[in-house]
Amino acid sequence: MQLFESLVVAHVIAGATGLIAFWVPIAARKGGRVHRRWGRIACYGFMVAGALAIAMALLSLYGPEQRIPTFTDRALFEGLFGWMMLYLGLLTIGFADYGLAMVRHSRDREALRRPRYQVPMAAVVVSAVWCGVYGYGVGDPLMVLVAAIGVVAMMLQQRFIWRASPARTDYVGEHFRALLGMGISAYTAFLSVGLIRAIPEHVFNPMIWAGPSVVGVSLILYFTIQTGSRKRG
Repeated sequence: MQLFESLVVAHVIAGATGLIAFWVPIAARKGGRVHRRWGRIACYGFMVAGALAIAMALLSLYGPEQRIPTFTDRALFEGLFGWMMLYLGLLTIGFADYGLAMVRHSRDREALRRPRYQVPMAAVVVSAVWCGVYGYGVGDPLMVLVAAIGVVAMMLQQRFIWRASPARTDYVGEHFRALLGMGISAYTAFLSVGLIRAIPEHVFNPMIWAGPSVVGVSLILYFTIQTGSRKRG
């Protein structure tokens, strides 16, 4: 129990760092020093939080203690606090890693085709598929929906990586979409898994699950339209 609680504290600190820093590069001038510095802080904070979420998910699945004993449906508990948290941790790390890679390898898509980047994306897909299958098995459509988002996101990333001749500036849109996706997955994990530990009666509240996606997708559309306008101009 002490190990798990220590992981929770570290996860909260790392996650809070990412959640706060996440909004600075969105508001700051794109490509400027503040944007780059706080973007890295947000990414590394979320990646650490994602790794800790994976560790907590494994403890929830295979640890000796029964977590949240008031949660009587243990199969659903394993789905939400085990397999889905494992998947969301991998998804958050995958988005952050890909978003940073878009800047690091903006002119070298061959690097993105190597195992260094392909393996993390494959891990996201595998965990998403299992999350969806498990969610379907326990009758939880929300798990299926969240899993589908990750699969579609990885397919879109692969489409860019393997596309024959993208425009020179297309990596910018990929960078923004990946890091906004990182924010969506992290906020979804916080609200649907972290916050629910304090208020378990709202575990099936669709507003909690849909909120981060609505905000995140709106920002993705905004930046996509804004980028398209600049190209036309």
